[in-house]
Amino acid sequence: MPTLFRQIEESPTPSRSLPVSPSVKHKTIMSPLTCYAVSPDGVRFETQEDGEDVVLFLRQHIVVLVPSIFLIAILLLTPLLVIPFLLRFLTLPIDIPPRYFVVGTAFWYVMTFGVAIMSFLRWYYNIYIVTNKRIVDIDFLHLLYKEFSEARLEKVQDLNFKSGGIFAAFFDYGDVYVETAGESPNIEFLAVPKPVKVVETISDLLENEKGSGTT
Repeated sequence: MPTLFRQIEESPTPSRSLPVSPSVKHKTIMSPLTCYAVSPDGVRFETQEDGEDVVLFLRQHIVVLVPSIFLIAILLLTPLLVIPFLLRFLTLPIDIPPRYFVVGTAFWYVMTFGVAIMSFLRWYYNIYIVTNKRIVDIDFLHLLYKEFSEARLEKVQDLNFKSGGIFAAFFDYGDVYVETAGESPNIEFLAVPKPVKVVETISDLLENEKGSGTT
């Protein structure tokens, strides 16, 4: 399993960082299912630099797992309900030994378990991080491959977000888009909680970055 980020029991000694808005002065105690954390306590990620503090830690809103949960439920019920129902109305040309059904059912549940695990890991390890120096997007594709994108704060040119639909409005999640200058990649935070606060926090960091650059 690649080390994308890790949570440590004790926070490292705080380093000097840029001042941020009052909304990010407190620390968030992380849990395994945390989707939105302000200044998360005891979280570090690979490639984190000295003096770099995590301001926001984000995952997609947990509601995005609902379609996968429904799919897994259907897959679990298929051998118990769907297949016996179909066999009542289908006449097979040959008799299938009962042990074949046992082996096939076992294989089906192993595949279902694999789909469930991969769906959860893809959600769990696809993370978005905002620090006092840069914006990081870590995409976990499978056990042996990941994509890492970053944009320095000084390269950010524009911020915007999009939130549409009943579920997005009710659960308060949306997409945040970070446009950058030069060769830096544009960053997309997809289906993250509290997109307005995410944009406000990054905007505050950009203002502080500009202010420190002019002094």
